[in-house]
Formats: sequence, structure tokens, C-alpha cells
Amino acid sequence: MSRFVFSADGHVVEPPDLFLEGLPASMKPLAIHSEKREDYLCTVSGDKVIFRLRLRPGGNSEATSMRGDAAPARKAIGSNNIAGRLKDMEDEGISAEIVFPSLGLWTYALENPDVEQATTEVYNNWNDSFFSGHTDTFVRCGILPVRDLSNTVYELKRIAAKGFTAAMLPSITMKGIPAYNDPAWDPIFHAAGELGVAFVLHTGTGAENVVVERGPGAAVMNYTRQMCDGQNAIMALVAGGVLDRNPKARVAVIESGASWLAALAERMDEVYLAHAVFVRPKLSKMPSEIIRAQVKCSFQYDRACIIARSVTGHEALMWGSDYPHAEGTFPHTPTVLAKLFDGIDISERQKADILGGNAARLFRLNRPEFAAPA
Repeated sequence: MSRFVFSADGHVVEPPDLFLEGLPASMKPLAIHSEKREDYLCTVSGDKVIFRLRLRPGGNSEATSMRGDAAPARKAIGSNNIAGRLKDMEDEGISAEIVFPSLGLWTYALENPDVEQATTEVYNNWNDSFFSGHTDTFVRCGILPVRDLSNTVYELKRIAAKGFTAAMLPSITMKGIPAYNDPAWDPIFHAAGELGVAFVLHTGTGAENVVVERGPGAAVMNYTRQMCDGQNAIMALVAGGVLDRNPKARVAVIESGASWLAALAERMDEVYLAHAVFVRPKLSKMPSEIIRAQVKCSFQYDRACIIARSVTGHEALMWGSDYPHAEGTFPHTPTVLAKLFDGIDISERQKADILGGNAARLFRLNRPEFAAPA
């Protein structure tokens, strides 16, 4: 029997005119879209340039893979079509995956609550249609609006009724949005727990600009520091009591690595006890226990999270390829997976859970071999 491998991080490229065509006429001027401007590919909404990516000669985006190559050895053929994606997955040894947007990642740059809500509906309807015939292979992941939290609850319930088991919230709460330690989030996390929808916080979402550092080392610092966004979100959700008050809720941090989770859990426990006189709210469990029960992280390369699993539980860990992005494992996934557990004392069951079982349970995939708790 072949090994079941689930990628907890993949991306689909939406039709370039998805939002331009899908939004009501009055909102089209603010539709998220990409356009070439001189030497850059720009993501734009109205007069706002959300993101710029420098183009290499020939018109391709400037990117360097984690292997140090100028580009992957083989071009991804499934970024925008099912047939090509299934072929790439077969070659990479990936059985199933959760798929995140590309243009849609910038939804949280939209400041108008009505445009944000309409944009999420357009994307979620398209996502449902695109993947609906392959729900044993692809986890449909919706985007939730957050500029008006009543819209958040509405869209959460709407996509749950379609069978979605995952929904995106921003990794960073934008200006004007309640921080994740605010009780305003309680009804949303309660609803998600009751509906069985896991929240996913994908790196970079909600950021005004993912390019913060300039000068020497900036490329390394800008991507590395994004893991801090996941840490801050989980710290707020745990210390602020939102997860404790909503024990059925589950949160997964995506593409921020996972090695930091053990350090965060132990540090929060230490502070919770050492500064107990100042701690508000009081939690029903230690921070590390809440993290162990309700938080998961995806990772690509960082094996330290596997070594530190005695703190978080191996159930917190989900491997992901980040297909088809240059910083991901494509097209060298088999080599990466073959070395992932080298030198680590770990059972075959724990390996199977990290590579697929934990995600299968979280996203309620039809995989009987992982039906029982890890």
C-alpha cells in the first residue's frame, strides 16, 4: 500500500479576470487583478498597488528556489488546471492537498467591507466549482471577510453548507480589525467549532507590505520574519482566551514553519506562571495544553519541529509542499520527504500522521485509516 501524503500548503492560480468579471459593476473598479507595469508585475485594486514583483528578462517573475536554482528544474503544469495538477502530484508522491488562492491572498488589502465580502463570495463560489469533483483529493479552503465580523459569520456558514472544512483568516489583523485576543472573535470561533471548519492563517495575509526590510540580507529577513506573524496570532488567541473559551475551534498556521511552536508553548507557560498575579484572563488550562489541543502548523523543511514534538505533540505538525511556489519543495518533493526523518527516533505511526494523518483528521478527509485520534 502506498504512503498517504497530504500537502498542507498548495496554491491555485485563479483566472486572471475572476474578480474583474465576478464582482458587481459598481465594485469592478476595486477588483483585485494583476497587470504589468514597466519591470514589475503589480497586484492592483483601484489606485492602490498592493504588491509589486520584479520581472526577469523575458517577463517571468523574479524568484529563486530553496535549492538555490534560478528556477525549478521542471515547470509546474497544474497551477491552474486539475489534470496537470494531478500529474504533478503523482510525480511528487502527494496524495491530497489543501489549496490556497494566489490573487485571493490579497483580499485583506481591500478596505471596503462590501467589496471584501463580495470578493470572498466570488472566490469561494469559483473554488467550490473548480474542485467540487475532486473533494477526496483537494480540501476546499474558503476566504473569510473580516472588515465586518457579521460578514465573517455569514460567509463561514455559507461555505460550511457547501461542505468546506477549512477557511482563511488573515495572519495579521489589519488596522480597524479586532486583534485576536479580543472577545469579539468568540462568536466566530464558536461557530467554526460547531461547524467543524478549521481556520487557517496563511503567511503574509493581512500585511500591508510583505517587503519590510531593505538592504543587505533583506530577501532572507523578509521571508523569515513572516513566521513571527503566526507566532503573534497564536499567542493572542491563546493568551487572550479565545481558544480556551471555544475548545472545539482549531487553527492551523500555514507556511510559517513549525519549529517555533514548541518554544512559544514553553515560553507562554513560563510567563503564565511567573507573572500569574498580572495574568488576565485566567485560562482553564496551561497555554501549552491549549496549543497542543487546538493549534497546528505546516512546515516544509524545518526538521527541528519533529525533534521538539514532545512539547507540542506530533499531532500539531503537518507537512506541506507550497506548490507551485519557488520556495517550496516542487519538483524535489520525493528527495525532501526521503530525508525528512533522518536521524530522528520516531515511530512509523507518527511519521504517517505528520505526512498525512493529522491533516486528514483536521480537514475531515475520507481516510478511514486515520479516523481514530492520533
